[in-house]
Amino acid sequence: MTEPFRDTARPIDERVTDLLGRMTLREKVGQLNQRMLGWHAWHRNGDSVVLTDELDAELERWGGLGALYGMLRADAWSGRDWATGADPARSAEVASRIQERVRAASRWGIPALFVEEAPHGHQALGSQLLPVNLAVAATWDPGLLEEAATHIGAELAARGAHLALVSGLDMLRDPRWGRSEETFGEDPLLAAQFTRAFVRGIQSHRGVGAVLKHFAGQGAGIGGRNSSGAPLGPRELAEIHLPAARAGIAAGAMGVMAAYNDIDGVPCAGDRELLTGTLRGEWGFSGLVMADMFAVDRLMRATTDAATAGAVALRAGVDLSMCDLSFAELEQAVERGLISEQDVDIACGRVLRVKFELGLMDPPQPVPAFPPPAAELSQRIAAASLVLLHDRGGLLPADPTARVAVIGPNGDDLAALLGDYVPPLPDGMRGTVADAVADFVGAPMAIERGCELTAPIQGGLERAVALAAASDLTILVLGASSGRDYHDDFQSNGAARLGGAAPHATTGEGFDVAEVELPAAQRALVDAVTKSGTPTIAVIVSGRPLGIGSVAERCGAVVYAWYPGPEGGRAIAQALFTDHGFEGRLPVSLPRSSGTLPVAYNERLETTLRYIDGDAAADYAFGAGAQHGPVRFTDIVAPAEVGASELAGLRVDAVARNDGAGSASALVQLYARVRVPGILPRRSVLVGYTRVVLAPGEKKSVTLQVDADAVAGLGLRKGEVGSIDLWLSSTGAGDPHDPTTVRLRPITTDDTERRRRVDQHTAASARPVARAGG
Repeated sequence: MTEPFRDTARPIDERVTDLLGRMTLREKVGQLNQRMLGWHAWHRNGDSVVLTDELDAELERWGGLGALYGMLRADAWSGRDWATGADPARSAEVASRIQERVRAASRWGIPALFVEEAPHGHQALGSQLLPVNLAVAATWDPGLLEEAATHIGAELAARGAHLALVSGLDMLRDPRWGRSEETFGEDPLLAAQFTRAFVRGIQSHRGVGAVLKHFAGQGAGIGGRNSSGAPLGPRELAEIHLPAARAGIAAGAMGVMAAYNDIDGVPCAGDRELLTGTLRGEWGFSGLVMADMFAVDRLMRATTDAATAGAVALRAGVDLSMCDLSFAELEQAVERGLISEQDVDIACGRVLRVKFELGLMDPPQPVPAFPPPAAELSQRIAAASLVLLHDRGGLLPADPTARVAVIGPNGDDLAALLGDYVPPLPDGMRGTVADAVADFVGAPMAIERGCELTAPIQGGLERAVALAAASDLTILVLGASSGRDYHDDFQSNGAARLGGAAPHATTGEGFDVAEVELPAAQRALVDAVTKSGTPTIAVIVSGRPLGIGSVAERCGAVVYAWYPGPEGGRAIAQALFTDHGFEGRLPVSLPRSSGTLPVAYNERLETTLRYIDGDAAADYAFGAGAQHGPVRFTDIVAPAEVGASELAGLRVDAVARNDGAGSASALVQLYARVRVPGILPRRSVLVGYTRVVLAPGEKKSVTLQVDADAVAGLGLRKGEVGSIDLWLSSTGAGDPHDPTTVRLRPITTDDTERRRRVDQHTAASARPVARAGG
């Protein structure tokens, strides 16, 4: 007789309950562990795939395997490259061989979840790399990301992977943080929209799920230091750091990753109110919670031993660890009475449920074909992400017949365009900015590095100045790089280990900085080259907002390119030498220096915005980007009064007019400021946006609505009354321009509903699980 858990006609709940009831405590604990680094489970012997003794030992210990991280990961940390890793043609074989061994080791044939990094493309050989999240956010077009994420999901499905680790929940509140590039910027509305798009795209393929990272508040670490504490109050957490996570959960994300940081002293991986109260009780999340790598072991700083740390995390709501020793001690934690076997059952049930939902417990399906490359899509996103900060010199579009000099540390460096979490590219691949400019210009072109990212090069300034003086146009390609090297040293979780030989990278995980201003060596290069008198365009390639005030003042045109990916060089060259239009807008404010931080546009109103030695405002505002012609708004119409609980969908109508001599492509942004007696408002909150293209002198009606994802950022609570000021801008965030005021009727929904759902969830979790025989 077939066991009920094998019966595909039965509801998943019944199948999970039946299987769980057949398992020993050791087997259940094994399902909660993801201890192995996936590239240690196999290696290549010529063209053959060989499974390792380390994999067999792990399978024997647990009678199976819960999950395997990074089976296909290729980069400097894993040491896998084109000679030792798995290309698209070999990946499915690797997955199949390992899964066959895992099933054979389990009494019940339970497969493993294969977990892969996919922050801007799958981190595996031959995958299509895309611009980083911060670049994607600069497009202000979530549809582009959904299309790209759909391609990522197709690649994962073809390789045999199941769970994609995707960034998006971190909010960029301090650009000193090396992982700034993984965020969608500083605004919760944009982050929510792009996170939802990511989930929809990834999960559009059967058998592939998204795990959202990092939950929560990691972008607010003290001093911008990676995984440091986030001193957040409940309003700041709810208004800024939770909307993206809530949107991703609503879109159906299968998993959430608990972050390294603490929130007001409570580590996220041990925060029951966050992982069980908010995530499951308030939002109704039923997927799995995965801890970040070694995050559970880090709880030992606040506990006595590994078993206690594991128990704290499990009780808080972590279901699946990553590389930790602590979850391997959960049997001991049960024996010591720190947790019950029912606690283990709850977490194991969630892991098993995901395996059933992904179809892993059903008869195998044919492996889909690997999709064709999506280079055109990557280039399209890169082109849409470019932000023109100014063109005061009237240098764009540049003359392709001019004598052009490409100068700067990022001018002829392909790795500098890619960002962090990337696999090795094929040998001989071209695509630097210099490569692409050379393809565009008909006249001779010259290249000079001039300086390193943070240090001068002997004779570099002199050569750069001579080259600029002999040219008609200088393109300075500056900024930062997240490029890792196979000689770099890494911490146990793959982040950069500093203290030895200076690494090449200046951004990425482990590369936090004390100063965000463009390094002195690059500022000296700009100063020297621009004194030559040759017209100069600066292109900033970076994974974080940099202080570029001095550069902007000296260069005739400035373009911010973020990390635009392997097609980014072509996108940049095309933008410089054609009538590009520059649709990109800043998804984050650009500071002058670290001394002026924070400069996020949606901080709360302050009394003073100056230091005695400088301005505290951003050099370039969130939402800014040059456009062809000034656009103004008239005839703004909004309701006189609305219920505070009915803000989502509130409509604002206006007339946009182009008063310039050229056509204008405007990103119309709707901002709000809520006034509630006794609550200090945020300076402004983005609540909606749309695009409009206007011919010279043309007028068009525009309609915007307050987006539901933006309402949480307004911070209204039950019983609070007041008003909301609304205004339109096409030049970015700033003080209200002729705001329209709408009276707010108070929210009356009883907030005890949230507490009721938390209590209901806790009670349900405590119910015993029915056990089957056998």
